Amino acid sequence: MTKPAPKDWILGISPYVPGKAAADDGRPLIKLSANENPLGTSPAARAALVAATADLATYPDPGAAKMREAIAAAHGLDPARVIYGTGSDELLHIAASAYAGPGDEILYVRYGFSVYDIAARRVGAIPVIAPDADYATDVDALLACVTDRTKVVFLANPNNPTGTMTPREDIARLHAALRPDILFVLDQAYAEYLDGDEDDGGMELAKSAANVLVTRTFSKIHGLAAERIGWGYASAEIIDALHRIRAPFNVTTAGQAAAIAAIRDSGWVDASRTHNRQWREWLAAEIAALSNHGLRAVPSKANFLLILFEGKLTAEAAMKGLWDEGYATRWLPGQGLPHGLRITIGTAEQVRAVAAKLRAMAEAA
Repeated sequence: MTKPAPKDWILGISPYVPGKAAADDGRPLIKLSANENPLGTSPAARAALVAATADLATYPDPGAAKMREAIAAAHGLDPARVIYGTGSDELLHIAASAYAGPGDEILYVRYGFSVYDIAARRVGAIPVIAPDADYATDVDALLACVTDRTKVVFLANPNNPTGTMTPREDIARLHAALRPDILFVLDQAYAEYLDGDEDDGGMELAKSAANVLVTRTFSKIHGLAAERIGWGYASAEIIDALHRIRAPFNVTTAGQAAAIAAIRDSGWVDASRTHNRQWREWLAAEIAALSNHGLRAVPSKANFLLILFEGKLTAEAAMKGLWDEGYATRWLPGQGLPHGLRITIGTAEQVRAVAAKLRAMAEAA
């Protein structure tokens, strides 16, 4: 008997694996595995969300007009060129869908965001992975991988899961060297954690270039991960193409209200950035002090550290040891990092506890 069969390329996809919230034995853990804001959500955004739940029977504004206007006002953009999605993940997927298909190539750097591989394979495109430079983006290696079949280049900046940052001059050089028919998707999920002088210039490129899409999210610094709200900016032509295939009513009424309040609450964003910088640098220094035990942290500009275990203590053992202390971290063997743990910067208490446990395990190994 015959039965429906998925396309071969669908069966080649390894499903996305979210960060753990529990140990293998089911014990609930404090999540330092998903890069959520440890300070939570802006009180203003929370209040706006609750107030907007009064009407649950009516569809949300399909054009998200007020949310687009708030985003545009905050960033000096044209609201007509702001697109929105169910997290920035939806935008990454529809970018691949709109601009690539079977036989085309989608390019990204090794140790890039795992959704890029899924987005490429989902449309039958061929994922092409460029070599890294000590866990960071190598622009020359990326350009060397471009072929006549390349249709989309994905680059996260800061990168996930490494936290590395590609500077403005390299972003400009990469874009200038790409053919104009290649869509350059600059994934800025962690951009709000950067200081002003660290901006990579991507949004300015998106304002003027015909082949650049910048994506952002409300899931990280804004603390709205539960609501799944992303947005992007590009030329009118790119935005038109993406609107044709995005899901309708893809941001809820409450989500739109919360996003508007969140993007207007600059004080919350500033406080979250300051907390993250302080404790990321503190944890990085603690890991540097354990270098003689084979631990090192990849330099990060995001809200997490990728810690490499190159001595007797393995990443898997460290992950399980942190379970015993009640903390979930992200072990990444599926992304070619069996020797790495990605650890979200938590509260001061959480960061201190993680550092103490890592030190104890490293010294005992």
